[in-house]
Amino acid sequence: MSRDRHLIPLVERLDSAVIACVGDLMLDHFIYGDVQRISPEAPIPVLRVESQQSMLGGMGNVVRNLGALGCSIRVFSVIGDDATGQEVHSLLRAVPKSETHLVAEPGRKTPVKVRYVANGQQLLRADNETSHAISRESFQNLLAAFENGIADCAVVVLSDYSKGMLAGHFASEFIRIARQQGKRVVVDPKGTNFLRYRNATIIKPNLKELGEATGLVLGAPADHAAAAAKLLEQTGAENILVTRGADGMLLVSRGSQTLALPALAREVFDVSGAGDTVAASLAAALGAGAPVEDAVRIANVAAGIVVGKVGTAIVERSEIVQEIEHQSALVANDKILRLAETRERAQMWRRMGLKVGFIFGAFSRMSAQDLSVLEQARAGCDRLLVAVQSDLALMQAGAPSSQDQHGRAYLLASLVFSDAVIVCDSQTPESILADLRPDLIFTTHSSQIAQLEKDGAHSSHVARA
Repeated sequence: MSRDRHLIPLVERLDSAVIACVGDLMLDHFIYGDVQRISPEAPIPVLRVESQQSMLGGMGNVVRNLGALGCSIRVFSVIGDDATGQEVHSLLRAVPKSETHLVAEPGRKTPVKVRYVANGQQLLRADNETSHAISRESFQNLLAAFENGIADCAVVVLSDYSKGMLAGHFASEFIRIARQQGKRVVVDPKGTNFLRYRNATIIKPNLKELGEATGLVLGAPADHAAAAAKLLEQTGAENILVTRGADGMLLVSRGSQTLALPALAREVFDVSGAGDTVAASLAAALGAGAPVEDAVRIANVAAGIVVGKVGTAIVERSEIVQEIEHQSALVANDKILRLAETRERAQMWRRMGLKVGFIFGAFSRMSAQDLSVLEQARAGCDRLLVAVQSDLALMQAGAPSSQDQHGRAYLLASLVFSDAVIVCDSQTPESILADLRPDLIFTTHSSQIAQLEKDGAHSSHVARA
């Protein structure tokens, strides 16, 4: 996971992506309550309703995730000419930076899934929908809007829930137009006929969908790779990304080695909607200029976060960055940085609204008092930069150390109190401070720190080292 540090600048750019979404929109309606008795009319629980909530479902969950990542979104879909369709339209308008192109088809029901939930447990789901193919007229109107509306989009997501939007050859037509305009296409598929998705950039089946589409029995991981390779040839796609639940993800690409990524979830609460999060983060990363493998790594991190939430949740950029940082913090070498890297890290933290602290010292003989100083400093800020005095500076000051600068930096990086460590080699603490511009300077009462406090930075006394 330590190699994923380079993904952070990519994640920060996700809000630059402009993504088009084509597929089946739904309304997810939740009815929450409490069950204390069984009905006298039948052996079923009686739900005493306490609250209700509606949110976008189907492709709408992809849109919600893209909105949380800060992307600009173009939505193309067909809804029913009904109250549910109006509610879906209203919820779409509330998504930041979204632009909707909807066709309301008379006589069609906008799909709505009603879930009855008691004490966190789903009791029943009731679906009310039309799932046959949209009319030829609706398709032609939407296709024209799509062709005229994706000029500024980098990526097109096809979210197929088998509710009629992408039935038959409809999916192929959207892909054809997107590819003619030089757009990458990410497909979240459904059904067994994947030939409808020919020439997509990435097709993202889960294991069940992969087995049904290829007709192969999927047992060992080697079977997964073979089935994905077969699907790659059948569809002419550039990449097949298989989501495998607890087994992580598998990327099979033309002319490249297979990439297997482990599942990153610390604890799984709910996998519903995880596929939508993967599709959205994958498209956003591609739209922000990430190579395919890096886009898949970002999507894998996002998937690990969302399954740790309850319900059809979403993931924000800051959560992805924090998760990458958390995983990388387990590797001490990842926290020892050059000045340019430290500056970039500090700027990123400030953009996330985090308070950045700075402390400088020799740390030549790590003591309990040194640890206390660092602990208190870290408690006073969100991220702590630790600058270590170089061997040369110590020699010139007549203060030899029991460890060289690299050993001291590694030891500091191993501590939970430090978020980044830099060795003051040719740079002075003053020049590093001027470059990094931390929010807080924590002093160990050294003469260098005492002098720097006069420069106007906000300082905080920690302890005498």
